[in-house]
Amino acid sequence: MTIDPTRTAVLGLHWQVNVIEPSGFFGALLAAPVAAGGVVGRATAFHAAAADRGLPVLLTRFTIPEGEGELVRNTGFMNAVADAQNAFRPGAPGAALIPPMAALQTATFDNQKLSGLAGNGLDSWLRSRSIDTLLVTGVATNLTVEQTARHATDLGYTVHVIQDCVAAADQATHTASLANIALTTAGSLTAVQALA
Repeated sequence: MTIDPTRTAVLGLHWQVNVIEPSGFFGALLAAPVAAGGVVGRATAFHAAAADRGLPVLLTRFTIPEGEGELVRNTGFMNAVADAQNAFRPGAPGAALIPPMAALQTATFDNQKLSGLAGNGLDSWLRSRSIDTLLVTGVATNLTVEQTARHATDLGYTVHVIQDCVAAADQATHTASLANIALTTAGSLTAVQALA
């Protein structure tokens, strides 16, 4: 695939302690499959290679400030994180980006939504730089990755999920989500395909 670095960005979703590490809020669900699949190493390498080509590497964090910000308690998921909101405060250890990702970021955007483009300034940041193509990485495939990919597509972006740089709690869920993404976005690519 030919990448125009002036119109493309990497969007890394929820590479934070609460999602990736065993000590995090979602650790019991996601830490083991993330570690077993080696996704952090592949995504870190992909982010570094993209940055070397001049692409911005943008990260999102799910955080909950005092007063709950733009959090809406309208799903079981949002109720669960709202009930544990101290773990998601912007300065809480669990809200921190994992070190390999923090070292590669161009900018980080916080929000209280599943879509990385909702409730923050990310869409405006991208449009002000004429970026129209997103290469998406993150955890979990069936939650923030799929939600963001669909949302970005609806906003007019060309979206490619980097299939070997995303993970879910189990392989069946991951595979089903990638099938959905194939139908609702520009499709998924491997890291090698995206930077070929």
